[in-house]
Amino acid sequence: MKNPFKFIFGLTFSAMLALCAACAEEQPAFKVIEQPEPSTNTFASGADISWVTKFENVGVKFYNEQGQERECTRLMKEIGMNTIRLRVWVDPSDGWCNVDDVLVKALRAKEQGMRIMINFHYSDVWADPGKQYIPKAWENYDLDQMIAAVGKHTTDVLQTLKNNQVEVEWVQVGNETTTGMLWPMGSASSSMSNYAELSNAGYDAVKEVYPEAKVIIHVDKGNELSRFTWLFDGLRRNNAKWDVIGMSLYPEPNEWQNANDNIIANIKTLFERYGTDCMIVEVGMSRTEAATAREFLTDLFKQSINNTDKRCLGILYWEPECYTYETYDKGAFTNDGRPSEALIPFGEFTTY
Repeated sequence: MKNPFKFIFGLTFSAMLALCAACAEEQPAFKVIEQPEPSTNTFASGADISWVTKFENVGVKFYNEQGQERECTRLMKEIGMNTIRLRVWVDPSDGWCNVDDVLVKALRAKEQGMRIMINFHYSDVWADPGKQYIPKAWENYDLDQMIAAVGKHTTDVLQTLKNNQVEVEWVQVGNETTTGMLWPMGSASSSMSNYAELSNAGYDAVKEVYPEAKVIIHVDKGNELSRFTWLFDGLRRNNAKWDVIGMSLYPEPNEWQNANDNIIANIKTLFERYGTDCMIVEVGMSRTEAATAREFLTDLFKQSINNTDKRCLGILYWEPECYTYETYDKGAFTNDGRPSEALIPFGEFTTY
């Protein structure tokens, strides 16, 4: 996801819209779903809530439909989700999303019996198609040192989780690495071979700690096939390894039907081309368009489950809990801290 901290870093991103507007609609009832322990054979329905500890630190509260305060991970489970995704930064200046913070959130997900995805950015800050900043501690590394650093960082974080009896089902080796990571060294447009080596260092480290975990390479704009074929053709030529293709999808409210049809077609095409499943690891829509977002996501779940020959493994909402903090307008909570109707499909389709 593109950087919502533009007021901090002074960057502009086309995907970031205006500040959240007030949502006045009366919210529909949520059905609290009592779920069995998650199975890896079920469709993943979940969210990235990596901001949650930072939100809590400044007093943000979360509530269920009845107005009862809830810890956010528990609330995601009550809505019906079965999966939590958590990002990792190498050495963030404020400490959020470092290994210790990730462990806190992962233990909460474990306590709720939820499936876990870890998302390595390989940066001290946001990594996405517009930037892939090398961590400050790695700035002077040559390629061999960078490969070793990727492997060690991946191992250290995952081993910390494993030492605390946290099971990890999926690991992203990089975030929206549409044009590589760790630029300029790992830029896919200038050296696909370098990027493949760096990505493989992460892949190998994941398998050392969690041999059964699925490794994801993640590309933005899942409705645009050429972004995927360009990258994965290049990675295949350079002997890169991956298990799952990750996708983002953030359609405008008047464009979601075409976006959904295109991403579903792309999932089938990518399996035919590379023989690997896909997963929609980030979705979102403007917080002021909750009813439209519900339509969008209901259709996306139905098509992903029924029209992809079971080659889509799941759908995750990106930071739905954002409603009063940070300049991000695609959260899925109302102004009073309750989940909006946009999240209802995540409970309706969890058991598939």
